[in-house]
Amino acid sequence: MSSEKSPSSTSSQAAPSPGCLAIFKGLFGSTINGNSSQYEGQTYTEKNAQAYLDMTSSNNNNNGSTSTLPPAYDSLQQEMSQLRVNGSDIKLSDLWEQDEFAKTVHQSIEAVSTELREISLKLHDDPELSYEEYRAHALLTDYLEKKGFKVERKAYGLDTAFVAQAGNSDKVTIGICSEYDALPGIGHACGHNLIAISGLATAIGLKAVIEKFQLNAQVKLFGTPAEETTGGKLVMLSKGAFENVDVCMMLHGANADVVYPNFLALNTVEVEYFGKASHASASPWEGINALDAAVLAYSNIGLMRQQLHPTQRVHGIIKDGGKAANIIPDYTKSVYTIRAPRYPQVEVLKKRVEAIFKGAATSTGCTVSLKWGAPYKDILTNDPLARKFEHYMNAQGLHYASKQEQMSKLSGSTDMGNLTYALPGIHSMFNILNLVGKDDNSMGLHTTAFANAASQSIGHVATLRAAKGLAMAGVECIVDDEFLKSVKRDFAESI
Repeated sequence: MSSEKSPSSTSSQAAPSPGCLAIFKGLFGSTINGNSSQYEGQTYTEKNAQAYLDMTSSNNNNNGSTSTLPPAYDSLQQEMSQLRVNGSDIKLSDLWEQDEFAKTVHQSIEAVSTELREISLKLHDDPELSYEEYRAHALLTDYLEKKGFKVERKAYGLDTAFVAQAGNSDKVTIGICSEYDALPGIGHACGHNLIAISGLATAIGLKAVIEKFQLNAQVKLFGTPAEETTGGKLVMLSKGAFENVDVCMMLHGANADVVYPNFLALNTVEVEYFGKASHASASPWEGINALDAAVLAYSNIGLMRQQLHPTQRVHGIIKDGGKAANIIPDYTKSVYTIRAPRYPQVEVLKKRVEAIFKGAATSTGCTVSLKWGAPYKDILTNDPLARKFEHYMNAQGLHYASKQEQMSKLSGSTDMGNLTYALPGIHSMFNILNLVGKDDNSMGLHTTAFANAASQSIGHVATLRAAKGLAMAGVECIVDDEFLKSVKRDFAESI
């Protein structure tokens, strides 16, 4: 394997060569007019592409035509070795040509780039909600079967889960996760179409290495539904899906490149108050007001926030506050989510909010029912795995902020956190808005703007680049026994 030394950057002011220009024409479409390009019927401002294509105005004669499906990020060791982008240089290592494992990963993923692009767009244009991802399930499993994976559909009792396996031994088992559920109303605004193909690409890269070099290992790609709601990974974990898996990794598109994401632990509770109905004008004293209890709890939660640590969150809504203004409500339903950086902190916060809910019931004469969901734990990023992934991303021209700076930014929550409490893992974020490691705060996840970005070609480029890095982190676990031991040691010490 190659050394851990990161490629150095350069301040060269050289413009892209004509060869580089041709590559980026293929990446971002054949038409650039001003700051916008027309790509597959959608108008999209390619802010980053404009920097790459600043010479296209004199070279482009296509007059508004659209491109075919673009190839992905290629020619890593040749024409793009020192491409200047937005004031920063992408300096690409020759590792991808000299290291046989890396070369195999690179070539195998590039070979399926167009196929993965088509799958990504099909998923994007046909979003399905949690546990309803039937067409996505069929699309992904059919493709994996054609690529030589042994596929178990409807895995672990979930109609839209799957496991795809390749390899000739279980001496080392590398787990990869794909997600493919969408959000109500805004489709793939979390970019799960890209997460889906990132898993496919990573698994294909690992399969190619295992088979070509006859390694005693296997790769398992887990199709995990319903990340956006109750967490398919939690069900699969409880049913033993990840037993005898040495490490489990996944990727997630975002507006920044992050190896150490600060995902919060969370738990959600459904709070029901039961009172007694009465006429709100004729005999209100005969009633027991369940809405009073719900409002009192909501107000007390707000007062409690003054004493919460800035990294902790409690947020909720009243879903059912009664049926008519002239009836004292005998029933209300609220839903609250509590979050904290670490799962043990959530458990402490849980006791505090339970006391508030019960106190509101006591003071109003109501009874209360608390129904807690399964918790999402925080991400325990495995440091050796993260550093190895970062090394292979460095070799593709990407450099990260410090670990401390990355972890200073709070994020959402994910069921992948529970897996990182059960086995070593990472959940790395890749920027789908630019390729140069620059945070873009112009849009965030779970927005219509991000949903649109998840269909653009630059996101596809970023996805496959990250998949190559993740596949190589998996290869290191297979071929380097000492490295795998360090991964497992770090996991044991972090629990």
